[in-house]
Amino acid sequence: MTTPPPSIVGVAERAPVRDTGAETDLTLSAAIAVEALADGGLGPDAVDGLLTHPMDTASRLVPSTIGEYLGLRLGYADSVDLGGATAVGMLWRAAAAIRAGMCSVVLCLTAVPRDPSGAAHGGPTRRTADLSPWREFEVPYGNIGATEGYALIAMRYEHEYGDTARARAAVAVAQRANAAHQPKAYFSGTPLDVDEVMASEMIADPLRKLDCVLPTGGAAAVVVVRGDLAERTPHPAVPILGAGEAVTHKTITYAPSLTDTAIRHSADRAFATAGIDRSAIGLASVYDCYTSTVLLTLEDAGFCAKGRAAEFVGTHDLTWRGDFPLNTHGGQLSFGQADVAGGMSHVTEAVLQLQGRGEGRQVRDLRHAFVHGNGGIMSEQASVVLGVVP
Repeated sequence: MTTPPPSIVGVAERAPVRDTGAETDLTLSAAIAVEALADGGLGPDAVDGLLTHPMDTASRLVPSTIGEYLGLRLGYADSVDLGGATAVGMLWRAAAAIRAGMCSVVLCLTAVPRDPSGAAHGGPTRRTADLSPWREFEVPYGNIGATEGYALIAMRYEHEYGDTARARAAVAVAQRANAAHQPKAYFSGTPLDVDEVMASEMIADPLRKLDCVLPTGGAAAVVVVRGDLAERTPHPAVPILGAGEAVTHKTITYAPSLTDTAIRHSADRAFATAGIDRSAIGLASVYDCYTSTVLLTLEDAGFCAKGRAAEFVGTHDLTWRGDFPLNTHGGQLSFGQADVAGGMSHVTEAVLQLQGRGEGRQVRDLRHAFVHGNGGIMSEQASVVLGVVP
């Protein structure tokens, strides 16, 4: 008898906001945990596995801090630190821990408060001493953030494959159209057109303002359970069919290539372990910190040939009604990017769609979804293939 795969049975997500007020990552985590468990028809007493991420509330021992706060008794606890790939990386770790017999019900939590002033949350703890080579040898020369790194990648891509400004804009427009059907999206109800994207302020050549995400605060969580337990939950279970992960560098200076990314290895492994062909994917939910990231991901994940992403987005309908639904919640470009919780939004959207809970944006006849997370500056990659129970 085949053992059913570990499955996602509960999800919860806060609408991204620019100011989370008095909330901390600990209070947001606790609240979203309760909501996700309730969605899966479970209580805290059922949880024996916990995955979190680095937080400001506790400089060390984050899993035990949250476990204590929620009153959990854990057989497995860990912290995942893969930037934007953290949420997707949590899924296969949860499934692996369950398969190893360490636990049966794993909470995967992401929560990031935001205070526009920087005074209330994270300021002092985020400024703890960084003695990494990046801090010593790169920051003094101006390599201090993500946008310039992604701009460098986008510029090199254009050098190799031609101008992609309109293709990038088309991605932003399609995702904004999807956001119109997700009430929680930060930019829901504010449609875009290509000309607006092309005319928006230049931030780091060739990336314009509307090629970039809007930082927000928020929280999102999923509950992963042992396969046989999934039959008892209120909503259809979403099996984790396959997964892959690849990490190549931290600083863009040491990237093996600017245009050929480790997404290729991560995605190939996810499809191979799932035993699913790319043609079976009905929804792609991929990390979109910048529009250019989406183009690279479509190519390196194998949905189109190298250098052909502009043609691909120009010949496919990327909305939830289209022939290649992409980021049906609006992606982080239009849903909002709540740091690692923004990465989790790609997971929650895929789960809701596979459960048939996409409400006004439901993809028809959906059987399989590809979800991808990207951390750092195209440095940390994690992919999963999710499905429905046959």
